[in-house]
Amino acid sequence: MKTLLINPVLNKEIKLRLRSLKSFLGILFYLIALGIVAIGFIYITMMNSQAGYIRPQESRMMFMVLSMVQLGLIIFMTPGLTAGVISGERERQTLNMLLTTEQSSTSIILSKLISSVAFLFLMISASLPLYSIVFLYGGVSPGVLLGTFGIYVITIITVGSIGILFSTLLKKTIVAMIATYGVAIFLTAGTGFISLFFMNAFFYGNTTNVAPYFMIMTNPAFVLMTVFEPNMQEEFVTRTGIELPFWISFGVSFIVIAAASLWISITKLRPNMKPSRRGRKKDE
Repeated sequence: MKTLLINPVLNKEIKLRLRSLKSFLGILFYLIALGIVAIGFIYITMMNSQAGYIRPQESRMMFMVLSMVQLGLIIFMTPGLTAGVISGERERQTLNMLLTTEQSSTSIILSKLISSVAFLFLMISASLPLYSIVFLYGGVSPGVLLGTFGIYVITIITVGSIGILFSTLLKKTIVAMIATYGVAIFLTAGTGFISLFFMNAFFYGNTTNVAPYFMIMTNPAFVLMTVFEPNMQEEFVTRTGIELPFWISFGVSFIVIAAASLWISITKLRPNMKPSRRGRKKDE
């Protein structure tokens, strides 16, 4: 277990990603973007407020806006950081050299994943001081903040695992990146659209339909909204008849997707060295 987490591949990837100037500039511009959203929201609210201060309801709205913006940035950045970790090695013709080392396929895949998502974890950790603005005005509990960041962590790991999967299966980085972005868009906009279609098409009177639940439970944006507004969860319970909280089904489904993606990546990383049946017959 120790060799899986502490190995030359992980050390090299961590140094390349976290010690470069691009990484610091990326975090800087990331925080500037979130800071502009927070300050802009405060400015607009103060300009339109008759009381002259921000009320807890408005502070809660600012927290929701910041969280949704950050989730969008995470979904946008994760495929770019993970979809080229294996295909990039293949394009630089260094993958074969990496496979000849003593590192196992599991160690290589996990090292690539950890080094990629570590940068994203650093970015969302660096954004915590911005959320302290919300606590100055009230309206948000620490439990909501922990739930929000928990959804971030699960989303990063799962989308990152999908990116590594496509990077392993596909030879070109650009193709792997497009495929990963396609899956990420489907898990957000696609599942939301399909769920709304099922709700509008099949809900009549007191009838229930479980299809929207199983589609929307893989949507991190909707699950995040249920953390902000528990009434949305109650509405889906009434319409689907399923009382299981969305954050539980979301966590289980995304963990299964991440585990399956990593398992396939590990098994497909090294070429199949078994001789074919035709080759066996010739040898005989």
